[in-house]
Amino acid sequence: MRTLSQADMLSLWEHGLSQDSLQRTVTMLRLAGSEQPEQLAVGESERHLLELRHALFGPEISAVAHCPECNAALELNFTVADVMAEPGPSSEQVAFRIGEYEVSVRVLKLQDLKDARDAKPGDIQRFLLERCVVGVNRGGREVGALPEELVPALSQRMSEADPQAETRLTLHCAECRHLWSDDFEIEPFIWAELQAWASRTFVEVHQLAVAYGWSEQQVLSLSPIRRNIYLNLATE
Repeated sequence: MRTLSQADMLSLWEHGLSQDSLQRTVTMLRLAGSEQPEQLAVGESERHLLELRHALFGPEISAVAHCPECNAALELNFTVADVMAEPGPSSEQVAFRIGEYEVSVRVLKLQDLKDARDAKPGDIQRFLLERCVVGVNRGGREVGALPEELVPALSQRMSEADPQAETRLTLHCAECRHLWSDDFEIEPFIWAELQAWASRTFVEVHQLAVAYGWSEQQVLSLSPIRRNIYLNLATE
């Protein structure tokens, strides 16, 4: 992963303003060095986003969740390494048996998610499964359409084949003792942090430009320590 400058981060923020979550994911991955991000498996893209988060803001992650039972706020503190799953099978294609069926599938890719946006909301799961099914055999004979009874088990098996595709946190409420699990979605988390960082940075650029006549590029080239020193001197 290439090193991102603060100018790169502002460019990422600027492009992301007009994009949806999936488009921002592709933009982030491309900026981080992926030449064909749409062809990445979903789990691999999530892994790269976690690595990007580490590169941008460090390994420590702080977040807030709310208990679904009593609405109490929970402060969450963990690291990028804590939510890195063990890699799944090295092959993009896996085969397994479900009852009388032998099924071969490939892992879900970002391109599949992009194409699924044209499907009806209630058909998205089946659309994605059919995209990823390589073959279904029953008694040695190829089955045409994907049997409906295979859908629940097939979804579970595909999740197991690409464990990083979904990150779930086990949470416990200290107030009401409720225990539950929830998704940790890395793209919107990075985006929220990037927006907050960009807002602070624009203020700092403005203050130093007014005080010293520096350009945005000159301000961004300063290290955080030197920038803070000049900001303190400018406000004395």
